[in-house]
Amino acid sequence: MNRFKSELQSIRKPLVTGLLGIAALLASAAPAWAQVSLGRASGFSVLGGSNVTCTNGVVTGNVGVAPGSAVPYTNTGCTIGGSVPPATNAAAVGARTDFLSAYATLQLRASSCIAMPGSLGAQNLAPGVYCTDATAKAGTLTLTGPANGVWVFLVNGALTGTNFNVVMAGGGQPCNVFWATNAATTLTTSTFKGNVLAGNSVGGSVTMTGGTLAGRVLANVAVTMTGASVIGCTSLVPPGGGGGQTCDDKDRDGHDKDHDGKDKDQEHDDDRDHGSVHSNPFGSKDKRDGDR
Repeated sequence: MNRFKSELQSIRKPLVTGLLGIAALLASAAPAWAQVSLGRASGFSVLGGSNVTCTNGVVTGNVGVAPGSAVPYTNTGCTIGGSVPPATNAAAVGARTDFLSAYATLQLRASSCIAMPGSLGAQNLAPGVYCTDATAKAGTLTLTGPANGVWVFLVNGALTGTNFNVVMAGGGQPCNVFWATNAATTLTTSTFKGNVLAGNSVGGSVTMTGGTLAGRVLANVAVTMTGASVIGCTSLVPPGGGGGQTCDDKDRDGHDKDHDGKDKDQEHDDDRDHGSVHSNPFGSKDKRDGDR
């Protein structure tokens, strides 16, 4: 009996060690996107800190401002396909907290990023974490990867793009692209893809003149749009149609949220029951957020 116990222990020890080693390997192999979450900020297409100013532009999705200023929201000839201040004021407070938390988390990845300086034009990049500089971005950047692939760009300085085009390939989705800059973001007549996180407390403003952005604009300070369009994530259909799925129809692990066969109406009811803010952070049953 003692011999049997001894043999069992001799087998058990390396087995446990092996399992722990596999677990550690899987953890270390987890892709960068696994820890990227915008939380309540994902319910907004445009979120500003002091104010949002939109002139002759288009926003599909919700617009929010927190903590706001004397004139937090100005709309001059813009078409907004979602809810706006003051209706979004309460939700914007929580969204701001989660946005800044995500920004701080992304900044921690600077020590393990792939250096990618310059204009980024003519580059074809796989999912990953990249560090780039304040060189003005121009030309065409292609991001090639699967539907659940995620790209993180940490910009050391201002993010400036003029006639800068970002193209998704291989099934990649713009809502899985994150641009975290520690200064201002200025996009001019560009076709841009991704979530802009301008989280700097001093220079964290976003200015768009002409062009389009597919994703989200999240700014610690101000957002100024002139003749520009922001196509929110809940309005985007992935390449190839995907059966009409939107970027937000994917969990962070790339699985379909409605994999259990629930229809859309039931899924939305369940989301509201669980406090979901992805499709409508204001708990309304109407379609004011323009994402359908």
